[in-house]
Amino acid sequence: MADTFQDICAGIVRGFQDAVLGTTKIFKLDVEKSPDPEQKERQMTTLAKRRADKKTNTKIPEKKSSEPKVIHRIFQCCAWNGGIFWLSILLFNYVLLPSLQWMTTIISGSSETGIIWSWMGPMLRWTFSALWILPLFVISKIVNCFWFADIADSAYRKSRGRPQLPNISLFLSDMLFSLVVQLFFLIQGTVADFLPLPAVSRCISVLHLSLLYALYSFEYKWINMGWVLHERLTHIESSWPYFFGFGLPMAILTSLPSSTVVCGCVFSILFPLFIVSANEAVDTQQQFLFPLRLFAPVVYLTDILFYHSFTKNNKVKSVTMETAAATSSPSRRQHENVTFR
Repeated sequence: MADTFQDICAGIVRGFQDAVLGTTKIFKLDVEKSPDPEQKERQMTTLAKRRADKKTNTKIPEKKSSEPKVIHRIFQCCAWNGGIFWLSILLFNYVLLPSLQWMTTIISGSSETGIIWSWMGPMLRWTFSALWILPLFVISKIVNCFWFADIADSAYRKSRGRPQLPNISLFLSDMLFSLVVQLFFLIQGTVADFLPLPAVSRCISVLHLSLLYALYSFEYKWINMGWVLHERLTHIESSWPYFFGFGLPMAILTSLPSSTVVCGCVFSILFPLFIVSANEAVDTQQQFLFPLRLFAPVVYLTDILFYHSFTKNNKVKSVTMETAAATSSPSRRQHENVTFR
């Protein structure tokens, strides 16, 4: 265990390197490994050899795997989020609106263009946002969730084997708790951006965002490995320099656009690559003496929220059962008296 400045910098550099260089491994995942024929022949028994000889004359064509390739899914994400969503926004803002403004100038004259465009420009932007950006943004979020999970599962199977998933009830409760923790952590990082010192607040905000993106990227892999949320958060807090460096490239690239929608497009294009990088990365074993407990406040708030919600539900259920029992007791007593008579 070591917490020296050199070790922290080395962990950040290693995480940054794994995040960037790991994206180049997407082309290796879809290469199917053909078994060694000599080794396969040694492992075959005499009975298996006889069966293989019998099947040589009547070969049945092998069914191709229906599992989509990782590179194909990544291309779909890039084409949908960058080629359709982001490109449509750029064309509207930098081609369609200037063209309409130019046509308005020609038709109405330069003197009245400012008056007409003062209400026409905002109306067109609002209409485009309401009828195109908002529906496409919602659809993109839903579609991306399925594609991201598909990419993560395919990459995990091809490099690590079959996932070790828990039962469905434990999985759903873990995912629900994880979503609330991530939401509170994002709010915590946003609040940290409003601290009095601009440089310090910006660094703290980037640290939160980098750790959150690292959690997003590694969470698919860790869930397939059977890790619960407590293990995932503890591992990030104990090796925070590595995961800070891993999520730093995406935190920088997504903070460059001024628009929230464009920022979401950039995230959706880059995130599949970082899922593959996280899946191919070798987990760091360096545990720091003083872990960075940034997730502790949000986990505490989430515990309180779930405790009060479950307590309230239990009280409502108990009151409902008592009311039902009290309602059915007179009829039950009357039935007992009739039976006794």
